[in-house]
Amino acid sequence: MTGLKLLCILLLTVCCVDAGCQSTTYTQFWNEFSLSRPLKGKWSIEFNLGQSWTATPPDHKSMFASNAQIYGRAWIHYYFTAKWKLSIFYAYFYNKYVPEIDQREYPESRLALQATWYIKKTRLTLLSRMRLEDRHIRNTDGYNEGVYRFRDQVKILYPLNGKRIRTGIFYGIASDELFFKSPSNVTGAQFFDRNRLTVGGGYSLTDDIQVELTYVNDYIPRPSLTEIYNALQLNFSFNNLMPNIKKLLKKKPRVN
Repeated sequence: MTGLKLLCILLLTVCCVDAGCQSTTYTQFWNEFSLSRPLKGKWSIEFNLGQSWTATPPDHKSMFASNAQIYGRAWIHYYFTAKWKLSIFYAYFYNKYVPEIDQREYPESRLALQATWYIKKTRLTLLSRMRLEDRHIRNTDGYNEGVYRFRDQVKILYPLNGKRIRTGIFYGIASDELFFKSPSNVTGAQFFDRNRLTVGGGYSLTDDIQVELTYVNDYIPRPSLTEIYNALQLNFSFNNLMPNIKKLLKKKPRVN
């Protein structure tokens, strides 16, 4: 699967170069807060809240020059087996008008089905994720247009100072993801949407709290202009946050 991805990326890059298409690069900052909690049996729930900031060249080159997007996403997970997790989510994205990067103001609602396959090899954990998204994007005429998008990701997690990710462990992160979509007026007629490469690391503050800092490269080839997004991504993950806070408060000694 990874070899096929690399071949697709190479072919797309060569085709773009041969066609003489131009490219433009943007610098951004992404961050996300993730809250998750297990339920009875094999079920769990998760909520994500995130936003993105962008540089607005040529006047403002700082990645924090303008807020570009904010979103919320609610998940339900089912652990079918130790190696398979099935998920569904509903998300709402608000994209701000940023003319410097040719982004118009539009909302998007998104419903998705996802399957994740886990392979554990001593320290290394390999995840293969497949996701089908049903996107509804507001067009310039004021009504929502439906777009289907398929995403296929391979991700590696590797603890650096321990055998598994737990309190006090640093770990490496690497992933590559291909995006394919149906043609539409709002996203273009291309079948291949983009490639997303992510490299970085994380630190487990406790067994239930992780912080991750990664570099993300979004490569979006188009017939007339190829867009490249270089993003610094900072994510915070909290598992069982409220129960852990209640336990912490109960442990505090009473003051007479």
